[in-house]
Formats: sequence, C-alpha cells, structure tokens
Amino acid sequence: MTKTTVRTAILAIAMASSALAAMPVPRQSKEFTFMDSSGRQSLLSSYKGKVVVIQFLSTTCPHCQALSKTLSKMAGDMGPGVQFIGVAFNEATAETAAAYAKAQAVRIPIAYAPHETVLGFLGYSVMERLTVPQVVIVDKKGMIRAQSDPLGTEELSSEAYLRKFIVDLLKEGPGSKK
Repeated sequence: MTKTTVRTAILAIAMASSALAAMPVPRQSKEFTFMDSSGRQSLLSSYKGKVVVIQFLSTTCPHCQALSKTLSKMAGDMGPGVQFIGVAFNEATAETAAAYAKAQAVRIPIAYAPHETVLGFLGYSVMERLTVPQVVIVDKKGMIRAQSDPLGTEELSSEAYLRKFIVDLLKEGPGSKK
C-alpha cells in the first residue's frame, strides 16, 4: 500500500466513525443503571412519566461544575414533572459523588456509573473522543429527544435553551410521539 492509500483509508474510517458517533434523536432510550451517592442502584426507567435531564460529568471539570449549578437552580423552579440527575463517570464512587454534590452545593442528585456503562448508554465507542459535560434529555415516554455530540453541544449547556426545550416537552401530552 502506498502512503496515499493508507491516508485515504484512515480518513475514510475516521469520517465513517464520526458519522456513526452522532446518535439519531429522537430514539427510544436504553435502560440506564446508575448508583446514587449512598451506593443504591437506580434505573432511568423509574422516572418514566417525567422529563429527565441527565448531565454526564467529570467531578474535576469546571464546565461540569457550572452546569451542575445551573441545573440545580432550574430544578428549584421547574416543578415536579422534571428530574435532573448528574452522573459522574470519571472513576467516581459514592464518596466522590457525595463530595462533588457538597462542594458544588447542588440540589440535584449526583450519581455515578462506570465509564463503559455511560459510553454504552450514549452509544459511543471506547475509542470515541468525548468531552464533558454530556447532556441527554429524555421525554415523558422514555424517548431521547436531545443528546450532546461527542465533542459537546453548546446549546445543551445553556440555561435559556434548556428551559425552553423542557417547557416544550412538558406541554406534550402523554401520547405525543415527536
């Protein structure tokens, strides 16, 4: 093989893997299991009937810390139809999740899950370059309606955008299939 052929093959593989990395939305959410800060297992499906906003975070990331505070503020005034959850996946444990929640003074549950579990839920390969925070919004019927791109989606870290998106989802009836 020539160098040009190898470069072309590598470029084609890179472009194909990037195209596959962007998971289509809306799509049915897979079950997702995470551990709360007391070490108890929780299931995403237990929140069916609510709009669920999941922030996948690294406990050392300043952008994650800022978003956790924004989501905490929103949780205080969005009402009972919305559940916000932070899920640490940077080698987090019950202790690091609890310490993060305390240090950031957040009022949303901060859970943790293994890195591979999070990647599987997001639909990304372990080879995927991923930035944090990653945000997923699940509607009342269990459909993923928004998900960050692997390298992040700025709108999903914007309070104004999130508020409008959530309010629109809350207005949908239980039979809506958008």
